Amino acid sequence: MANRKVLTTQVAILGAGPAGLMLSHLLAKAGIESTVLELRSHQEIAETVRAGILEHGSVNLLVDCGVSDRVLRDGDRHDGIELRFNGESHRIDFQDLVGESVWLYPQTDVFLDLAARRQADGGDVRYSVTDTSILDIEGKPKVWFTDADGVDYELQADFVTGADGSRSQSRSAIPEARRQRYLHEYPFAWFGILTEAPRSSNELIYAHSANGFALISQRTETVQRMYFQCDPNEDVGNWSDDRIWETFRSRVNGNGFELKEGPVIDKTVLKFRSSVLTPMRHGNLFLAGDAAHTVPPTGAKGLNLALHDVKVLFEGLDSFYRTGNARLLDAYSDLALDRVWKAQQFSYWMTSMLHTPAEAGGFTRARQLGELNSVVSSRHGRAYLAEAYTGWPGSR
Repeated sequence: MANRKVLTTQVAILGAGPAGLMLSHLLAKAGIESTVLELRSHQEIAETVRAGILEHGSVNLLVDCGVSDRVLRDGDRHDGIELRFNGESHRIDFQDLVGESVWLYPQTDVFLDLAARRQADGGDVRYSVTDTSILDIEGKPKVWFTDADGVDYELQADFVTGADGSRSQSRSAIPEARRQRYLHEYPFAWFGILTEAPRSSNELIYAHSANGFALISQRTETVQRMYFQCDPNEDVGNWSDDRIWETFRSRVNGNGFELKEGPVIDKTVLKFRSSVLTPMRHGNLFLAGDAAHTVPPTGAKGLNLALHDVKVLFEGLDSFYRTGNARLLDAYSDLALDRVWKAQQFSYWMTSMLHTPAEAGGFTRARQLGELNSVVSSRHGRAYLAEAYTGWPGSR
């Protein structure tokens, strides 16, 4: 369109979630220009409640690249988790097994830290844009968009990164014949609550029971986040506080352990599935985070995978702009997918081991208990879980 204002940048980034903002920050530190476009408002992203278990590598990335050290001050370091079944708890000691920890730090806070850093550094981040279109990704790409004031732009770039989440518009720019999507649907979802109650545990509890799975997590000293397995089509309106707590008690309490209960202040049903789109690059368009892959939340991998993607992508872009060599950039999809498939396997394993399908018979439930016993009774089994949960060492 002739009346579009023209902008230029080196890397156009669609999506101002943690992945997009982290990539923009890393590029800026290396002297590489970027412009970030986001459909949502800053407030909408900041008010979206999301979980947040950060691997040690993700924490190191936030701190070492100068985003913020708030995760170390305000986050909760967890040195293990509990697997609970048959009414008994079995601790997986991360420090003893692999010498690492994870941090409980909500994704909302990761976003706030990154958004504040980009603003302080004068980053070009544009919220509430509309009508985005990606063109010419096999040549000199450009992005059409309309800003929050209704002004139409053409953003010309060397490369485009689609970090715009699981409902990504970016991935549709890849010709259908050039992409393959792997998908696995799970026959259950999570019923999630926020409750005004003290902590029931200082670490996460993953509970398997004949009545279904439950996860006991934390948020603050006075507000907690908890989940239990439910039907994907469950209506939260059918659940009173009494019914919710009765369900949790049937899956977690026992042998001297009792949940600390309180008023339920938020209820939601979280559906999940596993998906991977390959390749994660076509032409000069790169996909990162949920735009390319999603995992069930059981393994706490989603945000960590997104941050790993952009770290690998940044290394490729930095190498290209410094040396003119595209070798690392060309390897981006393969390098990222290596970790993605490890995370898919781990997330699938955790989900399948801990959740009981509604139609499962006695054999399935007994087999799951055998698997759980195999894990907790073997140092090697516990070490595999600890290594995967905290983040694999030695991978890019």
